[in-house]
Amino acid sequence: MQSADFWQNREEAQKAATELSSLKSEIEKVKELEQKINSFQGTEKELAVLIKEFKKLKLAAMFSGAYDRRDALMEIFSGAGGVDAQDWAMMLFRMYHRYAEKNGLSFKVLHESLGEQKGLKSATVEIKGPFAYGYLKNESGVHRLVRLSPFSAKNLRHTSFALAQFIPLVEQAEFQIDPKDLRIETFRSSGPGGQNVNKLESAVRVTHVPTGIAVAAQSERSQSQNKEKAMQILSSRLAQRMAEEQVEELGRLKPQLATGSVEWGNQIRSYVLHPYKLVKDHRTDFESHDPEAVLEGDLEEFIEAELK
Repeated sequence: MQSADFWQNREEAQKAATELSSLKSEIEKVKELEQKINSFQGTEKELAVLIKEFKKLKLAAMFSGAYDRRDALMEIFSGAGGVDAQDWAMMLFRMYHRYAEKNGLSFKVLHESLGEQKGLKSATVEIKGPFAYGYLKNESGVHRLVRLSPFSAKNLRHTSFALAQFIPLVEQAEFQIDPKDLRIETFRSSGPGGQNVNKLESAVRVTHVPTGIAVAAQSERSQSQNKEKAMQILSSRLAQRMAEEQVEELGRLKPQLATGSVEWGNQIRSYVLHPYKLVKDHRTDFESHDPEAVLEGDLEEFIEAELK
């Protein structure tokens, strides 16, 4: 940053300045905690706060992935189970919203499709903050809920499924997509969003024809802003596919195929509210007997277990 030509490329310079600020912040947090520990003369309750701070820094030290520092895109889809599954998708959506709030991450809904009766069919959310993708990357997968159905006249036990997917957010400039490969459609926004909702076709859906990947955005006020946001989501989805298939050129990606059903046998975690209370991660075997707290966004121990 001391060099005379540093600011000639303003975009690259801004990235470097942002990275420096982030690194300084990380170091400062460690120094602050070290000082607190060295001068500690507090109560057991204050000690618990210090331990929590230490655990958070220890968790951050585990991040070594190429995209761990990035912001994240979250996609939620309801699975097998009708209205119960759509209600479960909304509960899962709220769980991650509460997690973001508790951890100082921003949570912006880019697109959502609500159920006809109740709940959520699908949603796309932008989650921003330090290590947002690093924290949430292992939450991707099918989530299973077992409870007494509030939609059953006989109050029967019901099993529902929803899919959560987290991908790192990449800038559109990082990724070159041939405009001829795109199909762009506009439609009317649904749900809350201002005076133009259901009057103007401000929402945008962009499909990458060779792979069949389609994304939508409706959170911004204008069609051009929604198109820009949809292109960023598409770039992120395509970058993830390239990494998964270990190809370096966009043209070598295969057409998108179904990658498994959102149903029994594919779940990464089960949330049981009846006949007993338990949340169990099937990858790590980590368990919590307080599903209400987990559904309120207390996910740290599950995230730590999976990172380890």
